[in-house]
Amino acid sequence: MQKTILMEKYPVNSIELQKSEISQQNVDEIIDYFKSKVDSHPVSTFISIFNHFEHTKSLNGEINEDILDAKNIVFCFGAALPNTKILAARPRSIGVAELEDKFTIDFIDAPKESLTEVMATWCKELKTA
Repeated sequence: MQKTILMEKYPVNSIELQKSEISQQNVDEIIDYFKSKVDSHPVSTFISIFNHFEHTKSLNGEINEDILDAKNIVFCFGAALPNTKILAARPRSIGVAELEDKFTIDFIDAPKESLTEVMATWCKELKTA
């Protein structure tokens, strides 16, 4: 996993996986993998799949020519509501993009570091899934 700061404020965790390194063949299979992780986690709740590629395409928006497909799985780890501000940091999203020879997976830090580590582990385990 690599951590970068996007737009000087968003802590983004990223991993690039060569298509030859994982058993999943496309974005949908990777999203299904993450959905199984979300469904089996004791406090996470699946919300939706967002087809970012098709949405942007339908708006005639700009899409990097290297991106072949891009989707987000949206879910929440919210086991507590300690204040109203925490709502701004939820729900979670993991983005999966397909390029010619690899997949990229990105997500922003969760408010709880331990949950950021959970998502990082899910990403790293793709190599053996």
